[in-house]
Amino acid sequence: MFSTNKTIKQIVEYHTWHDWLLADTPTSRRHAKLSALYQGWLSFRGNTMAMIGLWILILLVMIAVGAPLLAPHDPFAQELGNRLQPLWSEGHILGTDSLGRDLLSRLIYGSRITLYIVGLVALIAPITGLLVGTVAGYVGGWTDQVLMRITDIFLAFPRLVLALAFVAALGAGIENAVLAISLTAWPPYARIARAETLTIRSSDYISAIQLQGAGAMRIITKHIWPLCISSLIVRVTLDMAGIILAAAGLGFLGLGAQPPSPEWGAMISEGRRFILDHWWVAAVPGMAIFTVSLAFNLLGDGLRDVLDPKDSEK
Repeated sequence: MFSTNKTIKQIVEYHTWHDWLLADTPTSRRHAKLSALYQGWLSFRGNTMAMIGLWILILLVMIAVGAPLLAPHDPFAQELGNRLQPLWSEGHILGTDSLGRDLLSRLIYGSRITLYIVGLVALIAPITGLLVGTVAGYVGGWTDQVLMRITDIFLAFPRLVLALAFVAALGAGIENAVLAISLTAWPPYARIARAETLTIRSSDYISAIQLQGAGAMRIITKHIWPLCISSLIVRVTLDMAGIILAAAGLGFLGLGAQPPSPEWGAMISEGRRFILDHWWVAAVPGMAIFTVSLAFNLLGDGLRDVLDPKDSEK
């Protein structure tokens, strides 16, 4: 309570939140953290393309959340009398597929599947890579050699080919597809985390913490992980496009989400039979994949400029 009252008094002295957050001399640790976050946001907001990517992704989330309200039709309802309707036809803005299902409704519900895949992979792969990379970099020795050779084996295979092998072993389905993509996506994060750890572990403050009796696990989780997060966030955002394309590729081959699920890759697979005469059946989900992938790339570039300015200057 006392800290909150003190903060309010300081803001009043600076007249506005903006002035308080941009103060040259922070008055507390909390003030310094908030100031750094605000300055990062101002830098990010100045990147027009990154803001476009952010707004596209915010729109995607809103569409996924409000899918039952936004979808004009049941995405699974079949009307064979209205099959392969063109764009802007009556009652079907984006046309219909070969079974008469509304493409717009399927596209809207498909955004939920895309976010589901992206969310799970973004949780599993970076955490696995962070754990493997920091342990290998801090412990060193044979532990480092074993973990990095395993990482090299995964990196030696093309991601989609390795994902296909895992899905073939685990069986088709969206959960197995997520697991397969995660198992192929973690090695780059492990490499980044290891490189960061090798730099950090030789720092003076790590030596001071060791002299105070801190164990390896405490040093890794409390002092090394926080310093690796920013690099991993940038990498995750830039990898999202590849993850979406991998998921769409598995769906296209029939190894991802199974029919009648409105997964965008599966929709393209169904529409490829009509690509010459009814191109919109495959083009509509293809444009959705392109737009979301582009948005993640734009967002990743903006975050890289803010969180990893040294890398962006190269």
